[in-house]
Amino acid sequence: MAGDFAPDDAPASACQPPVNAVDHAIESRQSMREFLPTPVPRATILHLLELASRAPSGTNTQPWKAYVLQGASKDSLSEKVCQAHDALRDNPALASEYREEYDYYPEKWVSPYIDRRRENGWGLYGLLGITKGDKDKMHAQHQRNYRFFDAPVGLMFTLDRVMGRGSLLDYGMFMENFMIAARGHGLHTCPQAAWNGFAKIILPHIGAGEGEMLVCGISLGYADESALVNTFRTPRVSAAEFTTWLD
Repeated sequence: MAGDFAPDDAPASACQPPVNAVDHAIESRQSMREFLPTPVPRATILHLLELASRAPSGTNTQPWKAYVLQGASKDSLSEKVCQAHDALRDNPALASEYREEYDYYPEKWVSPYIDRRRENGWGLYGLLGITKGDKDKMHAQHQRNYRFFDAPVGLMFTLDRVMGRGSLLDYGMFMENFMIAARGHGLHTCPQAAWNGFAKIILPHIGAGEGEMLVCGISLGYADESALVNTFRTPRVSAAEFTTWLD
C-alpha cells in the first residue's frame, strides 16, 4: 500500500493507496526532475533495495552493487562532477577523458529511435522554454542531473567488469524493481545514464573497487508535483505496434 513508509511530512499524494497497487505503480512511474527536500528514511531505502534484489538474474548471480549518497557525500560528488561538466563545456577536447565504459546509445542513430529521441528532447526543452541553439540554458538543465534534481537521495550502481553483457539485462530488471517499489511507497525516481561519462570521478568518490564499472545513477525522493518540469510525461508506442502474434 502506498505510503506505508511515508513520514508525517510527506506529500499527501504519497499516502493515497491505489486501487490496483502494481498497475498504479507501473503507470505512475516517470522520470521526475524536481524533488522536495523531504528526507527518505534509511530503513525505507534499504527496504526498496531488498525488494529490488528479488529481480531475476542469470543463474542467480545477483550482479548488482548499490552505493547510497546523502548529505555531504552527495553534495560533494555533485560539486566535483558539475565542475568537470563545466570544464568540458569550456574545452570540448576534454571529452576523451570522460567516456562511458559501455555503449548506452548506438554509434549511428536511425529511425524510429532518433525520432523518439528528438521528440523527447525537444518536448522537455520546449516545456521549459529552452529554444534550439540556447546552449547556456541547455547546459544548465543538463547539469541538473548532477545535482540529482535536488533529491535528498542519490544512488550509484556498479557492476564487476568480469561479468558478461547479460548482467546488464539483469541489472535493468533490478532497477525497474527498485523504481516500481519506490512508487509503491509514494516516492519517485529518475534513472540517469548522464553520470556514466564521469565514472573516473564517481567510482573513487563512492569507494568502488578497481574491478567495478559504473552502470548508472538514480535520484530518489518525493517529487515536487507543483514543478513545471514534472508535468512532462513521455508517450509510449502501443503494444499493437511492437507485438507480432504467432499462432
